[in-house]
Amino acid sequence: MKFRPLYDRILVERVESEEVTKGGIILPDSAKEKPQQGKIIAVGKGKKTEEGKIIPLELKEGDTILFGKYSGSEIKVDGVEYLIMREDDILGLVES
Repeated sequence: MKFRPLYDRILVERVESEEVTKGGIILPDSAKEKPQQGKIIAVGKGKKTEEGKIIPLELKEGDTILFGKYSGSEIKVDGVEYLIMREDDILGLVES
């Protein structure tokens, strides 16, 4: 199924964190927090102003982002978990 978010919403897939700490301790699934980093899968057309103009989003598909711990709404599409959030919920872009 194809999915395209509306307006300034973004579809994000969480990037899993490492299972081993820097000290070599292996973390079980129950001790891990949900990652706050993700990869953008799809973006909407942009934010709509009161005059009806569309302001395009700065982010694009494939970008890696950081977001708040409780940002977005969780959904499942074809058995895969994603987050839908607004561009305002994103804290920053990870550049490599």
